[in-house]
Amino acid sequence: MSLLCTICARGGSKGVVGKNARDLLGKPVLAWSIAQARETGLFDAIAFSSDSDALLDAALKAGADIAVKRPDEMATDTAPKLPAIRHCLEQAIAQTGKTPEIFVDLDVTSPLRLASDITGAVALLRESGARNVITGAPARRSPYFNLVEQRTDGSVGLSKSADPPITRRQDAPRCFDMNASIYVWRVAPFLEQPAVFYPDTRLFEMPEDRSIDIDSDLDFALVELLLRQRQPG
Repeated sequence: MSLLCTICARGGSKGVVGKNARDLLGKPVLAWSIAQARETGLFDAIAFSSDSDALLDAALKAGADIAVKRPDEMATDTAPKLPAIRHCLEQAIAQTGKTPEIFVDLDVTSPLRLASDITGAVALLRESGARNVITGAPARRSPYFNLVEQRTDGSVGLSKSADPPITRRQDAPRCFDMNASIYVWRVAPFLEQPAVFYPDTRLFEMPEDRSIDIDSDLDFALVELLLRQRQPG
């Protein structure tokens, strides 16, 4: 196995209740990511991780190859995602008996991505030789120019300073909003030290209209609208 796809989804959700299984234009939200992974033709297997048996069953019906039951302690509201991703990867390796060179994790609540975004992020990893690739969209605000932080005394100031000060947005370094849509890792360094940022991390740029993460009912409505606009006719 050279490439593996992991998709992790909790059964519980505070922002949008049941969002991972919620119907989105005729199929559950989770099915969109599985379909996009299939469309790339890159993966030897797609592993789906969840603490919910219902979500695992839905994922298998949607085309996932491997169902990984996530431990309860990795599925709380405060649990970080990296341990769940690593658990899914390790369980997929154990079930298949093969260790991939590269794996891709897709966020289940980012159904606006295209298959070409996934293949592009993987290509960037291979071409750059980096340990991992993340995805993001151009930031609307620059920390050097018009993004401010509030200090403990209530005063505010720019999030990042420069010398000399930057007075035009066009002169500021390019900044991006992480959209958490796609993560690509080389397996060996990830298993040795799971991290989102390494010294050589690269970013694959995606447009804003493919970067919305479903975290509220408004997000869901926007995603549904944009997906509907893509449909022919």
